[in-house]
Amino acid sequence: MTVLQLYQTAYQTILQNAQEPGSCAFDLSCLLELVFGFDRFHLPSCGSREASPAQAEQFQALCARYLSGEPLQYLLGEWEFFGLPFAVGEGVLIPRPDTETLVETGLSLLRGTASPIIADLCAGSGCVGIALASQRPDATVYALERSEQAFGYLQTNIEKNHAQGVRALLGDALSPPVLPPLDCVVSNPPYIPRCEMETLQPQVKHEPRMALFGGEDGYDFYRALPALYLPRLKPGGTIAFEVGYNQAEQVSNLLAAAGYIGVGVEHDLGGIARVVYGRKPLDSPTPIRTKSHA
Repeated sequence: MTVLQLYQTAYQTILQNAQEPGSCAFDLSCLLELVFGFDRFHLPSCGSREASPAQAEQFQALCARYLSGEPLQYLLGEWEFFGLPFAVGEGVLIPRPDTETLVETGLSLLRGTASPIIADLCAGSGCVGIALASQRPDATVYALERSEQAFGYLQTNIEKNHAQGVRALLGDALSPPVLPPLDCVVSNPPYIPRCEMETLQPQVKHEPRMALFGGEDGYDFYRALPALYLPRLKPGGTIAFEVGYNQAEQVSNLLAAAGYIGVGVEHDLGGIARVVYGRKPLDSPTPIRTKSHA
């Protein structure tokens, strides 16, 4: 069977059965390139090639997994974020374009701060911390992740992106680890409330519940983290959170109640309030001083 015949058969099957057929042409093209080394736009010139039995079996197996709802990113094993490649797979949250707003906010907050010390809480794949480090090679980033499975991807991605300034820490953001005084805390914590967990798209349900579920109302981490990390920030240090589409106002209130000033909101490219940030007052007590990780 030729590559074109394989592609056409798979396309028709997916088009008839996929829950979101609008993206199937792009998704199938990605799988085509993974197996055969060229995308759908090269089918007119390359599609007449005979697929080997091994290639045909691999392509059909990937298409079957795709139809079962497995995320395209997991099938590919890698996804781009902020122009950088990140290894992804079962057990780690997939980097999303909306989260680039958190990186951009962090970079803005750190403008003028030399050799900043940053904590990336609930780091997952490490996409936020590694992206920050790629733009600020003078920074030291402590990327904290609780899941051992996700932690493996974090370590892989630090190596993949040659992020020498990023240090992976296995631990719980709700039990603050030993860290030096921080210039900035960034976090994309779990924030989906219980009422929305069962209505998630099938692909999202393949991602780790630990990285999605934010408690009964979605605010568990937003209630806890601001107060926990205020003493660990330097005076004038900043904190920034990614938030859900309707959570910015409440998270802003929580930051203000925890003692942060200059609380503000940044919107993503879709116009959704996506990041909430605040600053520790300059006259706040000296931060907790502990030994840094090697």
